Amino acid sequence: MKALILFSGGIDSTTCLAMAVEKYGRKNVIALSTLYGQKHTRELKAARNIAKYYNIELLEIDLAKIFAYSNCSLLSHSDEKIPHSSYVEQLKETEGETVSTYVPFRNGLFLSVAASIALSKKCDIILYGAHGDDAAGNAYPDCSKKFNDAINLAIYEGSGKKLKVEAPFVDMHKKDIVKIGLDLKIPYELTWSCYEGKEFSCGKCGTCIDRERAFELNGTVDPLVKLREERNERIR
Repeated sequence: MKALILFSGGIDSTTCLAMAVEKYGRKNVIALSTLYGQKHTRELKAARNIAKYYNIELLEIDLAKIFAYSNCSLLSHSDEKIPHSSYVEQLKETEGETVSTYVPFRNGLFLSVAASIALSKKCDIILYGAHGDDAAGNAYPDCSKKFNDAINLAIYEGSGKKLKVEAPFVDMHKKDIVKIGLDLKIPYELTWSCYEGKEFSCGKCGTCIDRERAFELNGTVDPLVKLREERNERIR
């Protein structure tokens, strides 16, 4: 078996990658990172560092032009600010609509592109890190189990039944993903999640809040929080 991982350099995709390396061996794992006009291009640097750590092949692709028409707050050309609140609070404001950091059909696009590349690279499976917390309340509908089942069927049939799509965390909470990663001794200090994309994580955007809480629920501290606190101590 050979696997292609949609790889952002964040908690979920890194855990997914580490699991694939353990299951299939590093020579049978390829990571695919995407520049799509995101404000937090810092995640691409994280992806490169993690790929180097695991000694796996990393492919990079630029799809930014496709999202040029969107005013999603996650995109660098947007005049919208990244919300500094939890996803629960954001969903209360949207009344069940997607949150402002939802990039239109991003996973659908990424997985379609990944399918073409995976077939060319003779992969058998595509893995990505969508999880239950992101799908909750329709925040990110392309992270749901229904979406995964549908796109898996489409890609399986469209590839001549040669390629499958799997989201191993689709029924899990982020704390469960972090637990798996801690057991695998993943270097989470190399990962990046913050949507602000500055030198240190902001601790205020939805993804920072979820990430930091996941570590707390596992009885530990997010290594990026430690780095931020060390920086704050130095400048006091």
